[in-house]
Amino acid sequence: MRWCGFKIFVITAILTVGAFQCTFAESYGLSFYSHEVVQDKRTSLQLNTGNTLQSKDNFSVTFDLSFIAHQEIYFGYIFRLINDNNQNIDLIYDNQPNTKHFKLIVGEHLTQIQFNLPDKLLFEDWTNFKIIADFKNDKISLIAGGNTYIENNAHLKQGSNYKLLFGANAYKQYQSTDLPPMKLRDVKLLQQDKLVDYWPLNEYSGNIAVETVNQNNGVVTNPLWLRSRHRNWQLEKELTVPGIVSSAFDAKTQSIYLVTSDSVIVYSANGSKKMHGLGYATGTEELVPGDQSLYFDNKLYYIFTDKKLVATYNTENKNWDQRLKKLPSFTNYGHLNKFFSARDTSLYIIGGYGQLIYKDSVSKYNVSNHQWEYVKTKGDAFTPRYLAGLGTTANADTAYILGGYGSASGQQIVNPRNLYDMMRYTVKDKTFKKLFDLDSKGEDFVFANSLIIDQKAKTYYGLIFPQHKYNSHLQLIRGSLENPSYQVVGDAIPFLFHDVSSFADLYYSSETGSFFAVTLLQDNNNTHIKIYSLAGPPEVLQATASLASTAGFKAWWLEVFIGVLAVIGGILYLKRGKPTQFTPHINEEPVAPRPVVNHVAHQETEEIIASIEFPVVPNPTRNAIYLFGDLHLFTDQGAEITKAFTPLLKELFLIITLYSIKWGRGVSSEKLNEILWFDKSEKSARNNCSVNIVKLKTLLDKMGHYHLSKDTGYWKIDIDYDAIFVDYYNYLSIVSNKEELDKQKILQLTQITQRGNFLSNIEYEWLDTFKSDVSNEIIDCYLQFANSMKISDDPRFLIKLANDIFYFDPVNEDAMILKCKALSFLGKHSLAKTTYESFNKEYKEIYGEDFEKNFHAVME
Repeated sequence: MRWCGFKIFVITAILTVGAFQCTFAESYGLSFYSHEVVQDKRTSLQLNTGNTLQSKDNFSVTFDLSFIAHQEIYFGYIFRLINDNNQNIDLIYDNQPNTKHFKLIVGEHLTQIQFNLPDKLLFEDWTNFKIIADFKNDKISLIAGGNTYIENNAHLKQGSNYKLLFGANAYKQYQSTDLPPMKLRDVKLLQQDKLVDYWPLNEYSGNIAVETVNQNNGVVTNPLWLRSRHRNWQLEKELTVPGIVSSAFDAKTQSIYLVTSDSVIVYSANGSKKMHGLGYATGTEELVPGDQSLYFDNKLYYIFTDKKLVATYNTENKNWDQRLKKLPSFTNYGHLNKFFSARDTSLYIIGGYGQLIYKDSVSKYNVSNHQWEYVKTKGDAFTPRYLAGLGTTANADTAYILGGYGSASGQQIVNPRNLYDMMRYTVKDKTFKKLFDLDSKGEDFVFANSLIIDQKAKTYYGLIFPQHKYNSHLQLIRGSLENPSYQVVGDAIPFLFHDVSSFADLYYSSETGSFFAVTLLQDNNNTHIKIYSLAGPPEVLQATASLASTAGFKAWWLEVFIGVLAVIGGILYLKRGKPTQFTPHINEEPVAPRPVVNHVAHQETEEIIASIEFPVVPNPTRNAIYLFGDLHLFTDQGAEITKAFTPLLKELFLIITLYSIKWGRGVSSEKLNEILWFDKSEKSARNNCSVNIVKLKTLLDKMGHYHLSKDTGYWKIDIDYDAIFVDYYNYLSIVSNKEELDKQKILQLTQITQRGNFLSNIEYEWLDTFKSDVSNEIIDCYLQFANSMKISDDPRFLIKLANDIFYFDPVNEDAMILKCKALSFLGKHSLAKTTYESFNKEYKEIYGEDFEKNFHAVME
């Protein structure tokens, strides 16, 4: 049985590798920049045959060609074939009306080879072209679209050292910058039906077109490799507009609608990349943060669920059928999900979040009679949530809702968590059905607003992102509608997430097979908008269901390498003879069941700790800055100004404050720019820094006793610690003098840390070092003080110290031993054993193996 399982494993690995190769086979080639860019940016491909062709023999050139849709100009050279006798054979495309557009030229002679191809063949498929030079019969033939065209008496000159130039070129007197917008792949040179040179054009990047037979590599200028377009998201458009913005998508016209307070902005995502605005004839509207828009049934709708408001935009009159005025400044349904069902001509609203409550309600708005209705659902329980992804079948009679964040009770304060369930909702019978749970190995994640459902393939696409970070990223996944499996596809998109101030959505065009991602971030009364595109089918970067980094997956052979390693690992595993569920070893001792948390024992331990009398010092709420737990800043009047900080100002404040308090010198402008404005030019970064420093100074003036300066060449914050309480400063005063630790200082440290972990709800990469240092220093202080005591001195206090250490490190061996011995000293032997078993369980979950010492060894 073990060998059978191993064979299945090997076959699966091979099929996985094969799947990668099949994906790559669908998505390669070279795309040419044409008249949509200036001459210097247009694409050229130069292929040299060297001495591989014998001049006396006939030869042929074949390639696959496709045109790029929705461009304004289709004119220019597809290729020029030139030999050392200075004879050129050119294939051009002429977009003049009432003519044959494809034309073949020999020298300066326009041949009789002229033809058209159907638009469907030309724009939606790859068409194979074959040009045959017959020197013996002085004839040239061209085969394309199933038809053969012949030019007799072509006046061909035999030669050698042929150059094959596609698109623009700068070769001698043949240079040209005119070319149609096209895609090219699989260029082959044959002589006597024998393959001489082959350029597949399947590169990801670079300016080299690899030749696979004789290493006659070609050179590309300004390439756009199609393989990269199936893996790397392209930033199509970036803009900032004042006020609130929501987005919608019309799949038929591939138009992205951006609903703003004074206009509807329309971006054509069909390739033309045009953008235009439709101003409101009625003037400025008052939109609500967190509201949403939807395009369906050839109309654009604005949705504000709180007021049961659905407004329709009239493109002719350029106004909404309802004025968007006197609306609240917030919504109780942030990040809700919505869809339109043609079955009952109704707009459906599911879930959402607001005022510390997650929603599980389903409501609908009938666009025919303009009536709202709460839907009483049946079937499996739908956990209240937001940040879920929703997609529908083609006729929208069934919706799939995946993941999100919420709680069983709907209350934010009661055990909120990430959700990974796939729920199906059917319009006809108003029923929810849970299909499965995703395997959420690795970092927790939620979903952008929409899923793309492929009903035929029974798959979905969705954008996921870790919601606990501000500097987050969106990652496309492809999953099954029938089981929990999914794959990471395409690379990541940078995404700044600030709860209801941020929004991300995923759109899909079946016409072009392209995906579009839209991100919105509201900041300082402006909304920053980014639009990305990815060609389909997207390439698989890894076959595991996790959010591990995809940075190392640069080529498919790495996937093969990983598969081989997995196979080797499987062989080694089997050679170890480790028993599996299929091969029980009768002579072995039965495996003890895993320990279950003993709630009675836990309660008794808490009672022991509660019996200790600790002095309670109230935290000041005037002139105070708290960095442990949630960030809070209080003025001398007791006013909290934390919410006045935008995400950018908050990060700027923390960088300067932490660098100032911990090291005293502050932080350089270069370091600030590297962290906050790494994607800006030097001038732009400097301007951004100056503007935001001024804003930060204005906010800090409200605190008093707080001076921001650059007197030493570093941005530094000087604080009067006698006037302002800063918990991080007090923490550093304690941990930096471990030799002077006593019980009072340990209690002061506990008073600081009981508010929570250091900046617990804030995630920045640069902050990780600070957080790690804080945890390590606190643990070291607790252990150093504990080691200075005897168990008999104060066993109850030592139990509390051990618990405090577990708060920062749940598998700290020293804390476990300390707690077990202290409990045993108090005569709580069963509690000591339970503590050890709980520790061992946690240890095994993290490290995959039992703790090396048994209970008796721990107690010695």
